[in-house]
Amino acid sequence: MKNETSVQYFYLLPFSGETEPKPFIFTTFFLIYLVGVLVNFSIITVICLEVQLHKPMYLFICNLSIVDIFYTSVTVPKLLHMLMSGNHIVSFSQCYTQWYFFSAAASAEGILLFIMAYDRYVAICIPLHYNQILNQKNCILMTMGIWGVAFLNSLLFIVTAVNMTSCHSNIIHQFFCDTKSLTRTTCTTTQLFFIVIGIEILIFVFTPLICTLVSYVKIFSVIFKMKSKESQTKAFSTCSSHVTVITIYYSTALIGYFIPPYSEVLDSVLFIVYTTIIPMVNPIIYSLQNSNVQSALLRIVRGA
Repeated sequence: MKNETSVQYFYLLPFSGETEPKPFIFTTFFLIYLVGVLVNFSIITVICLEVQLHKPMYLFICNLSIVDIFYTSVTVPKLLHMLMSGNHIVSFSQCYTQWYFFSAAASAEGILLFIMAYDRYVAICIPLHYNQILNQKNCILMTMGIWGVAFLNSLLFIVTAVNMTSCHSNIIHQFFCDTKSLTRTTCTTTQLFFIVIGIEILIFVFTPLICTLVSYVKIFSVIFKMKSKESQTKAFSTCSSHVTVITIYYSTALIGYFIPPYSEVLDSVLFIVYTTIIPMVNPIIYSLQNSNVQSALLRIVRGA
């Protein structure tokens, strides 16, 4: 008979070996975190200060940078503390709190990436109605809705999981608490929990992804029908950064969560990319491929 216990703490084991050069790993993740926060904060500052960037597309880019700061701030500081102190023990409440905020960030990003695709769809496919559909009021409501839904959804998700009991090891082979890692430690989960997971995957993963793909199919069909090469190039340039971000985000997330774990090392690498590298790269992609952001950033730097 399996011994079912109520877990009081978890032991996070972020890397497979204890002989890893921790000072080097600490420095690497500290730099990744620092760069990620700085570049995202730069994007937020530029968009807030530059009046010409007070448009729906840049409002959503600004929110994406906020989500990316959220991602790294929920996961990396705790990892840095573990590497520096050698204390890998995380209490039940700390683990579930981290899980809650990480789930909220993931939900917000999924919805936000779809809204950004919809923004490009309206701008390219029905440009005459752009100002009417994506006016200031609607954009503010969308933004509030994204964050409200994300936090409420995450709360529902955690409440259904809080009574899970463990009959396996309480060691989590990951550098933060997430759904995939925690469910491996449990032997008793409610049917409601699995129902919620199924609904989560449908609403916050596949529905935004499918809607995003449909939007871009329509966008590219309109672009290819444009007679002017200049118009085509301009339209492609406004979509290229978003398509790049979506491709990197979904490919990494889907591989990390839906492919069976072949090795703990591979799992760790995928989640490191998903939670630390991508949030650092996203604003760089937008700043490098968006001339308006580049120009605004240069003006602020020169003005300073």
